[in-house]
Amino acid sequence: MHLKNDRLTSELFPSTLTPVMLHGPADLQGFRRAARSLLARQVPPEQVSWHTSNAPVQDLFSTPDLTAAAGNAEAFSDAPAVKVPAEFMALCESVILHRDPNRFGLLYRIFWRLAHETGLRHDPLDPDRLQAAHMAQAVRRDLHKMKAFVRFRSVQDERFRAHPEDGPLHVAWFEPEHHIVEAVAPFFARRFTQMRWAILTPDCSVEWDCSRSPLATALPPRTAAQPVQPEPAAMKGQLRFGPGAKKSDAPPADAGEQLWLTYYRHTFNPARLKMKAMQKEMPRKYWRNLPEAALIGPLAAMANERSLHMVAQPASVTRRRLPVRKEGLVSRPGNYDFDS
Repeated sequence: MHLKNDRLTSELFPSTLTPVMLHGPADLQGFRRAARSLLARQVPPEQVSWHTSNAPVQDLFSTPDLTAAAGNAEAFSDAPAVKVPAEFMALCESVILHRDPNRFGLLYRIFWRLAHETGLRHDPLDPDRLQAAHMAQAVRRDLHKMKAFVRFRSVQDERFRAHPEDGPLHVAWFEPEHHIVEAVAPFFARRFTQMRWAILTPDCSVEWDCSRSPLATALPPRTAAQPVQPEPAAMKGQLRFGPGAKKSDAPPADAGEQLWLTYYRHTFNPARLKMKAMQKEMPRKYWRNLPEAALIGPLAAMANERSLHMVAQPASVTRRRLPVRKEGLVSRPGNYDFDS
């Protein structure tokens, strides 16, 4: 298809776009530098194409010039600071973790409009702001679900065989919807500070090393373009990030998992079962990676029968507790006269 070289075509399909290359899908610092520089040069949002080092976004009518994108990244280092509302910074921190490839363009468009439209910050019903708010909410929900649905399994790796005092390696498999692994990793480091663990995901994997053993780690080191997550304060250990993995890389079920299933089965209360409420908090898309999900169907099928059986049982009789005798005296309620 050949486009006619006229003014209307040039306005609709600009032949030259400013490419921006970011280091990774959640490069917030790189996005901030680029956005400040683009705003200082008065480059409108529709003239910018955003790309990441792991997955460049292909434009429909142009091919990104990766060399030019790298050169632009160097020029963005001296961008001046720009004042924005505090809520916009919090919005960027969440939205940039979303998997939508157009998130960078949306954030820069809001950033551009905040600088040119003074009333935007007071318009919560603006379409761009609403779209970004929905994306931020989806990211926060994904963070919450990962904290709740990660299940570790113990592995006796080479380090454990060489240094049993370090303990086994606990490995989990999870499939997040968005790019949240680096953001949620410090939570698990604080929660499981004293044990070695690794979380494998399709996009990125993370390992917490609390022993600092000289042996090699389970995950390969990151490249220079991927900054290492800073170590959480007041914790003796190190977070390491590596490439994504496959579900087959995760260990199979162990004895600890069987113990957890036994506990889950015995603490299940059929009288309090509410399937719709449960699926709202634990959507079915997470069930395939939860060991207890295999018990939900059978337990739910027997819930009505077990509830009727519980109702048919006779009421239990409360036993009276005898007073405790101390030094020959029995404590009884009431007031007594002390006389000879």
